[in-house]
Amino acid sequence: MSASKFLAGFIVGGAIGAIAGILLAPKSGKETREMLASSAKEAAAKADETVKEIQTKADNVVEEMQKKGDEIREKLQNLLDKASKKTEEEPA
Repeated sequence: MSASKFLAGFIVGGAIGAIAGILLAPKSGKETREMLASSAKEAAAKADETVKEIQTKADNVVEEMQKKGDEIREKLQNLLDKASKKTEEEPA
């Protein structure tokens, strides 16, 4: 699952839950507005936290892939160097 699909689902699910809570709760207009504001702040904070977690995980994956790429490049270079030395050492 891609991070954008997850984040979109997370936000939509939070919005649906907030709307259902508002519609089902018998409160005054002021209480409902306060609850809406509170829910919106909580949803924004959770979304921000989720985005930061996804970014951290993505950064870690990229860093790990770069390390692996460097290791593979180094191994290939060593193999090429060995093959080149063997070719140079063989009599014609």
